[in-house]
Amino acid sequence: MPTNCAAAGCATTYNKHINISFHRFPLDPKRRKEWVRLVRRKDFVPGKHTFLCSKHFEASCFDLTGQTRRLKMDAVPTIFDFCTHIKSMKLKSRNLLKKNNSCTPAGPSNFKSNSSSQQVLLEHSYAFRNPMEAKKRIIKLEKEIASLRRKMKTCLQKERRATRRWIKATCLVKNLEANNTSPKGKSEHILPPALSNLPLEDFKILEQDEQDKTLPII
Repeated sequence: MPTNCAAAGCATTYNKHINISFHRFPLDPKRRKEWVRLVRRKDFVPGKHTFLCSKHFEASCFDLTGQTRRLKMDAVPTIFDFCTHIKSMKLKSRNLLKKNNSCTPAGPSNFKSNSSSQQVLLEHSYAFRNPMEAKKRIIKLEKEIASLRRKMKTCLQKERRATRRWIKATCLVKNLEANNTSPKGKSEHILPPALSNLPLEDFKILEQDEQDKTLPII
């Protein structure tokens, strides 16, 4: 009969009055190895009387067709609340690894390991070490977006001004042609073929529309 749960940081003990079931580690070597990996206990070797409680399994992992709650054949524990000391152990191991890498002399093998490490960092560059780092990154991105919006607004304003000048110059050329002040066909040299045949009235309408867009809204 189980007495307690083998998961790190789990204080659940067997109590027949509580609706919590206990489950042995699987006998299949591959599944057993996967369970041990997910438990994340250093030098942990489960025995015949080593159990995990039902808190560490999702609801889809259970077979409830019988009178007792049983695990499905492909069930794996995925719900854990690891203790602070395990997280600190990981942090220490990372610091030790960084220290060893800094002391390792440069060479072909070291270059390959550094390249692979950089590749891993690039592939997981979306992850942040802590919430504050993520918040700083979000603030930086918001500032960049605001700057890009200002630049886009400036470009649109320049485009509108250039369009107004182009329409005004076209209207002037069309007026000169209409008054026989300028040789006929002058507009064909400054306008695309699709626009050179448009009548002067259409360009005046365009000019009026552009002026209306610049009027302040009261």
